[in-house]
Amino acid sequence: MSRRRKLSEEDKQLWRRVADTTERLGGPTPKLALPAPKPTSKVIPDPKPAPPPAIKQFVVGSRSRAHQTTLDLAPTIANSLAQQNLQMDKKKFGKLKRGKLLPEGRIDLHGLNLQQAHGALTGFIYQSHTEGKRLVLVITGKGKVKDDGGPIPTRIGVLKHQVPQWLRMAPLASRVMQVSEAHIRHGGSGAYYVYLRR
Repeated sequence: MSRRRKLSEEDKQLWRRVADTTERLGGPTPKLALPAPKPTSKVIPDPKPAPPPAIKQFVVGSRSRAHQTTLDLAPTIANSLAQQNLQMDKKKFGKLKRGKLLPEGRIDLHGLNLQQAHGALTGFIYQSHTEGKRLVLVITGKGKVKDDGGPIPTRIGVLKHQVPQWLRMAPLASRVMQVSEAHIRHGGSGAYYVYLRR
């Protein structure tokens, strides 16, 4: 067997030019016969793809919640007082809510600022408790409607919201048994019944 000789780059180019100009003897290049594919036992047709699910029509805002026109950061005073545990006699409390019990004393905090009102309320509760009174009426007024146009909503009636808190905190909490909104004949939502301990 003879050894193959390595061709130089010049010899390779010459060989390509010669090969490109030659024709095969005996006609065109015969096609090679490919073996026939083996038959499969079953021909499974492609399943028809399922139609895509129907897209529901979307309406902008259909899933949004109803818009609140007013913002309330805390429950109302009436709701807050109603959620308190009942400390006094249930029958007597029912009479109180219906306005059947008459207050033994009253104080009107109209026109006072917070500091003045807090001092006056504290003195009044102490004096009423010392005198043995059980039911007193604290009038705060309903408050004036004012809107300063700011981004934070403001409560109407500063005293109306502050008085129940003062009555639940020391030093008044030890003398106060129950606080409730007054019946309409005694001032309604602009006044509070304060039922004192013995």
